[in-house]
Amino acid sequence: MLISVVVATYNRPDALAAVLRSLAKQDDDRFEVVVADDGSTADTEAVVKSAQSASPAPLSHVWQEDTGFRLAAVRNRATAHARGDYLIYLDGDCVVRRHFVRAHRDLAEAGWCVTGGRVLLSEAFTRAVLADGTAIEDWSAADATLAAAQGKVNRAVSLAQLPLGPLRKLGGRRWQRLRGCNFSAYRTDIKYVNGFDESFQGWGFEDSDFAARLIKSGVRLKYGRFATNVYHLWHPENDRTAHNENWQRLQTSIESRETRASVGLSNYL
Repeated sequence: MLISVVVATYNRPDALAAVLRSLAKQDDDRFEVVVADDGSTADTEAVVKSAQSASPAPLSHVWQEDTGFRLAAVRNRATAHARGDYLIYLDGDCVVRRHFVRAHRDLAEAGWCVTGGRVLLSEAFTRAVLADGTAIEDWSAADATLAAAQGKVNRAVSLAQLPLGPLRKLGGRRWQRLRGCNFSAYRTDIKYVNGFDESFQGWGFEDSDFAARLIKSGVRLKYGRFATNVYHLWHPENDRTAHNENWQRLQTSIESRETRASVGLSNYL
């Protein structure tokens, strides 16, 4: 099964370079990478072109005009462009470990969406990592534990690899489980709900809406932590101007029986 890793980014080329470097080290050889670019400047394009020469996996770049925060739209564009039967959605500031794609593949199951987790880096350590090119994706468990003790990351315990088995399926109807920075689903399920709802503009809750509509369509959320966790680089808080409006839009979506995005993936197919 070909997997497409959709990496969302906006004007943060140094972080994107670190993420693409980590994806080039995967121990899975049946995947592609699609950079979903929400209107970045030419610096980001240059990073993608440089990474293409070093990437063992096919790497492409999908760009849309910068008219404000439109993550739902660029994810739809990238999803339509992607060739995989299964898609992993990753933020462009989340550095992955070598087994990341394989872990999502191992957890993939018909009727389920895998929700991954993250380990947060401190502001100071993030700046140092990006300045020095530190390959945190190569860290051992001991390295991560020491970094946590030093306050460089918020915790290391969640990086442990635990099977969990049927425990992963508990709470499968809780939309709150999905974090937009790291999750995966089958293309057929994504297409059935018409992808991401582009009426969510500005920061906030487009990922929650996607999860809620998946659940209403019969898909359940599988707990992917202790298998797929990533290193999330620090970033300033996003503009929250649209928070209240998007929250109300989410509540309306949850209360509705509608499973398909009103403006979504079908625009690009």
